Amino acid sequence: MKFKEFVKFRKQLGLTQKQLAQLLIVSLKAVRSYEQGWRNIPNNVERQLLLLVSTSHTTGKSSRVCWVVKKCPPERKNQCTAWKLNAGHLCWFINGTICEGVPQDTWDQKMKICKKCEMFQFVKKPQASQLGMSELLEAQENDD
Repeated sequence: MKFKEFVKFRKQLGLTQKQLAQLLIVSLKAVRSYEQGWRNIPNNVERQLLLLVSTSHTTGKSSRVCWVVKKCPPERKNQCTAWKLNAGHLCWFINGTICEGVPQDTWDQKMKICKKCEMFQFVKKPQASQLGMSELLEAQENDD
């Protein structure tokens, strides 16, 4: 993930750097370094950020699942982790999925494929009607 994408996703979530640092369980200094491009964004941080973005603008499971969109044959579906977990809307997040016919060995290899895939594109498109992540955090703080 490039630092500009990181900034875009934080803003899409409506979070301050401090709020995002708390959600990602990293220091504020780390978030600032990621956003300036001074530090590479670790895979675990990228993965967590993408999950936050995807859950902030989807309600429950998506009706679109990867094996339908990608027209996977039964033998491929039966070997795929996303199919086994019934999580075709999160195929990009789950390790062990059978993308382009084979499971990918690393997160970097997986994301190279996923970023081109239509299943991943919803992560980048927030729904205007959904409550922003900052409002959710504020509501949680008020409940405590």
